[in-house]
Amino acid sequence: MTDGSPVIVLRGLKKSYGGGAYVLKGIDLDIFPGQIIGYIGPNGAGKTTTVKILIGMLPDFEGEVLVFGNDVASHALEIKKRIGYVPETAALYDTLTPVEYLRFVGQIYGLDPQDSDRRASAMLGLFSLADFAQVRMNAFSKGMKQKVLIIAGLIHDPDLLFLDEPLAGLDANTALVIKEILAQLADAGKTIFYCSHVMDVVERICDRIIIIDDGLVVANGSFDELQAMDKEVSLEGIFTRLTGSSGHAEKAAEFIASFHKGRA
Repeated sequence: MTDGSPVIVLRGLKKSYGGGAYVLKGIDLDIFPGQIIGYIGPNGAGKTTTVKILIGMLPDFEGEVLVFGNDVASHALEIKKRIGYVPETAALYDTLTPVEYLRFVGQIYGLDPQDSDRRASAMLGLFSLADFAQVRMNAFSKGMKQKVLIIAGLIHDPDLLFLDEPLAGLDANTALVIKEILAQLADAGKTIFYCSHVMDVVERICDRIIIIDDGLVVANGSFDELQAMDKEVSLEGIFTRLTGSSGHAEKAAEFIASFHKGRA
């Protein structure tokens, strides 16, 4: 995408499950090349549903969804070739080694096995996994598995990357490397769609923040723009006010008090 046209266009996006209440109630968005989008909201707000529609996992929805100018409903396979997806939790083939798994992922995207192995070796080394490249992953820690998932999402050099809590389980140094990778990918014109509950990370790395609540967009702009409109100091404060998630201190005190109920 070099002409500045949107990478993602959503118009009137709605989604319900089994004919029940709508999870998404009419989302309108334009997302452009080179942006790191922070897509945040309370549990059940519709974040994961939005992402699954955009990557072609949920075909039944209402409204218009275009990715790279293609309709997701009719061109899902073409779109998938150009996107990467790192879910919060995913089932790896634990009996495979990282090299075997990444070669398999590379072949899905049409990479030559030698090219796939070269890229895998470089990224495994970057994430301090070179010594484990030929070790079966059934004994890997959560953080080690997360690193492999991130590499799998990047191995085919996607133009659009979806990340769902990508830093979960990672050590501080690796998290810093990931943040720098995302910044450099954006500088190269890639688009990052970043879902997280960690507000301070979103505040620091995302140049545009979209807050969704109850299936609707309630805020959309840079952190500075949201801060100017809301007069809150932190993204956490803005999020709390817009989504109605207040009374945290009282809830914590009530939780602690529950340990003491019934004691003499």
